Amino acid sequence: MFSWAVSSTILGNGLEQWLKAAMILAVGWLLGKLISLLGASIFRKLAARTENRMDDELVQTMRQPLVTLITVLSFVLGYQQLEVPEHIDKWMERVFHVAVALAVTWAIVRALDTLVGAMLRNRSERNEDKDSAQFIPVVRSSFKALLWGLGVVVALNNAGYDVGALLAGIGIGGLALAMAAKDTLANIFGGITVFTDKPFRVGDRVRLNGYDGIVEEVGIRSTRIRTMDGPLVVVPNNKFADSILENVSQEASRRVRHDLGLVYSTTNAQIEEALGILHALVKDHGSDLEVDHAAYFSAFKDSSLNLVFVYHIRKGSEIFNVQTRVHLDLLERFRKAGLEFAYPTSVQYAIDVKS
Repeated sequence: MFSWAVSSTILGNGLEQWLKAAMILAVGWLLGKLISLLGASIFRKLAARTENRMDDELVQTMRQPLVTLITVLSFVLGYQQLEVPEHIDKWMERVFHVAVALAVTWAIVRALDTLVGAMLRNRSERNEDKDSAQFIPVVRSSFKALLWGLGVVVALNNAGYDVGALLAGIGIGGLALAMAAKDTLANIFGGITVFTDKPFRVGDRVRLNGYDGIVEEVGIRSTRIRTMDGPLVVVPNNKFADSILENVSQEASRRVRHDLGLVYSTTNAQIEEALGILHALVKDHGSDLEVDHAAYFSAFKDSSLNLVFVYHIRKGSEIFNVQTRVHLDLLERFRKAGLEFAYPTSVQYAIDVKS
């Protein structure tokens, strides 16, 4: 009876061949389970001892792809122990080529996605850049889509398909899609530019195309700016690529210039006193103002003797409150010194012409 079982064939293969194939498949399955168990216990505990979270994520994300790859390879090795008709073997060879290529692609995508995600997250946390965190899923998804596209192309090429003709068809369709969605794509690439170059961050005050406001949200397609007047302006991200942007929050200090006009009855000594008051004003408000400033007698205007006063508010100070305090102090000191501000005046002469 045993000799009959050994000599009998099933689908053209002897029992010994089927046993070898089944044994290889079983060994591959057990090896995959072993790796999965080791990843769930020993490797995870070893990774937990390090301060870096990247190895913990790698252990977690690579378990399933590795088990799948080992299982597919065991199927291939087990299949090679069998003898099958040529037309079936041809199709099975294509199936295995595709399966191995996709399994390898899955493992590579999982590994690189984990590494890229950890790098971007560490960069965001290190720079305390909260608004860039929202771009991480977009970058990771784009990266995975690119890798999967390459993996599918390799799989089809290994299976014997004409990838060149397929890519040509995809290229024509992609060109038509790109033409239809060029504005959307321009905004997306503009968002990536904002993410990489960082011309501004959430909370910065910016000026763009006549708008002046605070950046409230930076998205992949558009940026929302709350103007100083109150309305919320939605700016497409492609505008930042072809427009001049002024980041007010990144200025070293806020420069303030005033033209102060005094009446023509002001004496030379009073002008000197006014300039002294302006210099002292900057010194007395040193906690809010930079040392660098200018105060000088600039011009003879139609109705006034003009003084120029330029000062710089320190970065981080409340600009409007500092300006208010400085201006009120200036007004009080000028009034105490008897200095009078000029306003537009005209002198009329009446001539009595005798007839």
